[in-house]
Amino acid sequence: MSRRVALGALGAGAVAVAGYQLRGEAESLPKRPAASTGKNPVARENRSAGSQQWRIGQSGTRAADDKKIQIQGYASATSVSRGESIDFHISAHRAQECTVAVYRVGHYGGDGARHLLTGDPVRVEPRERPVPDPDTGLIACDWPVAWTLDVPGAWVSGIYLAVFTSADGFRSSTPFVVRDTERRSDLLMVLPFTTYQAYNLWPFDGRTGKNLYKGYTPAGEIGGNEERALQVSFDRPYVDTGVPRWFEMDTATARWAEEAGFDITYASSVDLHEGRIDPARYTAVVFSGHDEYWSQEMRDCAEEAVEAGTHLAFLASNNIYFHIRVEPSADGREGRVVTCYKETPDPEPGAAGPTVRWRKLAKKRRKAEQGLLGVQYNGILAKPAPLVVRESGHWFWKGTGLRDGDSIPDLVGVEADGFDPSMPRPADSKQTLLAASPYTDSWGRGRREHNASLCENTEGTLVFVAGTFHWPLALNEPAHLNPLVQRATRNLVDRMLEPRRQV
Repeated sequence: MSRRVALGALGAGAVAVAGYQLRGEAESLPKRPAASTGKNPVARENRSAGSQQWRIGQSGTRAADDKKIQIQGYASATSVSRGESIDFHISAHRAQECTVAVYRVGHYGGDGARHLLTGDPVRVEPRERPVPDPDTGLIACDWPVAWTLDVPGAWVSGIYLAVFTSADGFRSSTPFVVRDTERRSDLLMVLPFTTYQAYNLWPFDGRTGKNLYKGYTPAGEIGGNEERALQVSFDRPYVDTGVPRWFEMDTATARWAEEAGFDITYASSVDLHEGRIDPARYTAVVFSGHDEYWSQEMRDCAEEAVEAGTHLAFLASNNIYFHIRVEPSADGREGRVVTCYKETPDPEPGAAGPTVRWRKLAKKRRKAEQGLLGVQYNGILAKPAPLVVRESGHWFWKGTGLRDGDSIPDLVGVEADGFDPSMPRPADSKQTLLAASPYTDSWGRGRREHNASLCENTEGTLVFVAGTFHWPLALNEPAHLNPLVQRATRNLVDRMLEPRRQV
């Protein structure tokens, strides 16, 4: 008989969950030093005092929005190295001074971020709202630089927020990554900036905004493919308060990993595209969020990682779904435009092929994402469904007390992956499906099955896919927190960091 396993907060020591004992993180899963260097700057960093002043509402601040653009800005790059500079382009609804404060996302005793600096007040003015390109729908701002950050060499690689606060009390932010590609770390976490931009409907103002899915009709309603953009630009803020869609998947994973004491550095998906990442420098690469839009260069990097013996962990779902090009801006700055024509004929496909779904790029679907991942996107859920456990004797589920057929409520959410026997699968690999969760597709495609998957090749290199949006949220987001997911993910990462074994 299957059991429905209730969610519950996990404290130190042994905690009873649905009639069995689950060992607490603090007792059975100690924090670890870095295996790669013998030092762990992330652990030291998280001993610093945290702050919640980055949140909207603190100090009486109010949320900015796209209709009035009370205060909004964007960064000149998705990531920056320590010792380099990054520019911020800011607009306000009236001429005034604003402040820019910089925070690093982490655990920090539960505060979620650390305040690092606040710059001197800067003068900002209303800036022109761009008009979509008539051919591609591209919306790109040309706002001047309002503030430049010289990144100190002592800053620890991580997810950072530039928080803009106007003199009249409005607030928004924009994320960026501080990278440290010179340091070997156990884990590299890649943030899906190309997917952030694909979903960015800025300005969400009732008349102008477009993303790679939709745009506004002349009547001011949200339309579909006819109104969508074929290109989107990083030269614009993210909608309203500046938080990309599904950003919380990535921040939840980062906070969990840093609380656990893992040695981790960070990069953006644009870094993968532009060749800044040598995957052989890391024991494992973690794709923490919704990572749907991939260039050929990004996929080459992931495949090279597996060939080099670097493990991959994809903690969400619908990964590597659309093929894209990452192209220069009109003034020649690299990595500022994401191009994806989808069903519209691609006028400049290039050597990598047209910007369509990966599974449609080659004959016999040889480039389908399942060939790398082991599973692939197979549906959308109108409401969350339980994750149903398989292979409960596998080391992945060790310490959870779960048995085959047990269900974890509401863990399969938003979009789901599953195994498709008609698609390619990873070569020379043993695959274990760790969950088989039935659900009903909300787009009328009937009953589907979600699968969490683990593939291990003959060299012992692992590729894990959780296959659901709710997995990374369960690591640290309060509304989704799940000790079973925390424990299984810890098992996965610990196994990846063990000395290599062969199958």
